Amino acid sequence: MLTEFILPGISLALTATLLPGPLQAYILSVTLRYGWRRGMLVTFSPLITDAFIVPLVVFVLGQLPEVMIQIIRLAGGGLLLFIAWGAFKQLRAGSSFGPQDSTVDAPRQQTSLWRIFVPALLMNIVSPGPWLFWATVNGPLLLAALEQSPWHALAFLVAFYGAFILSLNGLVYVFGRLGALGPNVTRTMIVFTIGLLIYFGTSLIAEALGLSAVHQWLSLVVIAGLAIWWLWRKFISKPRPLTE
Repeated sequence: MLTEFILPGISLALTATLLPGPLQAYILSVTLRYGWRRGMLVTFSPLITDAFIVPLVVFVLGQLPEVMIQIIRLAGGGLLLFIAWGAFKQLRAGSSFGPQDSTVDAPRQQTSLWRIFVPALLMNIVSPGPWLFWATVNGPLLLAALEQSPWHALAFLVAFYGAFILSLNGLVYVFGRLGALGPNVTRTMIVFTIGLLIYFGTSLIAEALGLSAVHQWLSLVVIAGLAIWWLWRKFISKPRPLTE
């Protein structure tokens, strides 16, 4: 059981955590904007959504029809862009971020838990990642474990979700500590997470429309342009001191 299901479950969970994706980007955004406690709350959202996704994919559909995947990609991309737009508006409005901001912009930061948790649930549902992951990778392992016994299947699920949730919480802790370094660091990291949300959102839409190659090319152009702009502002466009 250990080598057949438990160790593969743990390794797959760590792989799923370390691979950048929409869920990770949203968790980091929430952590930086509202604090590590709300970030950790979001890490438990897959337990709820996968309770719907796993039985449907593994036991009912077997394999998702292609048109369903495209619809999920479009919906997921739109949701990620909507979340990125909300974070950008809040950043542009000059809101203070992080758990240390208890007085400035307090109404803005005291967002209800549901307003943070529900988008995470919707994101998991309309993101193709969990559907494809369970249809192609985890699903066959779960079925193989069930052939052994229900206890084998339970051990696999506990190993996978235990390692997945713990590693996501570790990610939250690291970014929570980085966000505590100061408002400038926090804002820079929030801009980075907004960029990730935009990238993954447009990537999903491009995949649904068959424009993945164009998206990759445009992404490289945008990243290169931003790098040149940053270097220009950092090293070239600095005002020179006046000399007598």
